[in-house]
Amino acid sequence: MKAMILAAGRGERMQPLTDSIPKAMIAAGGRPLIVHLIERLRRAGFVDLVVNVSHLGAIIERALGDGAALGVRIAYSRESAPLETAGGIAWALPLLGDAPFAVVNGDVYSDYDLTRLKSAAATLTNGRLAAHLVLVDNPDHHPAGDFCLRAGRVGVDGPERLTFSGLGVYAPALFVPVARGASCALAALLGPAIARGEVTGERHCGLWMDVGTPQRLAALERRLASDGP
Repeated sequence: MKAMILAAGRGERMQPLTDSIPKAMIAAGGRPLIVHLIERLRRAGFVDLVVNVSHLGAIIERALGDGAALGVRIAYSRESAPLETAGGIAWALPLLGDAPFAVVNGDVYSDYDLTRLKSAAATLTNGRLAAHLVLVDNPDHHPAGDFCLRAGRVGVDGPERLTFSGLGVYAPALFVPVARGASCALAALLGPAIARGEVTGERHCGLWMDVGTPQRLAALERRLASDGP
């Protein structure tokens, strides 16, 4: 099973740091965020990875190479300009193949058991489901949440809303409607699929951090210094 790491964004909330380094290459605990993520993916059995790059992407490619030094195989999906999440995934489909695949945000740090994504992928192979999302309790910076979860199905309305973690599994067919090279937000595809009952989900109650600002990066640094990676 393949996994895609989203690393093409400009990281505007991290400026001016991201004026000279892509967000995925920002270090925490002495290693780039993307290296932490690759190591966790490898330990979970994901060795065929696709990394999308755009803003300062050459820096990522020089640092990671073909992935051999990290025990994985990396293929790069190059975007001349960031295509947003769904657009970037659609652009990378020729590298991802015909089977369900995992997608992880390059700026997420979590103790979620990534092997669970493989089990989720098995439920998507029959063609009746489009996606499986990992949801977390709403962080302080996103108190309204994104979705609700009832009996393993993702919905948009409910008494308790949760935040999408940036971890998920998708059927390639979900992205076929996106014109190749077009920019497209993931929500534009998930909304109709959720309405059709084609999106399952689970709640992760452990460690999860969206390292999207200098303040949250500093919080991760403190955690790694006290607890270790």
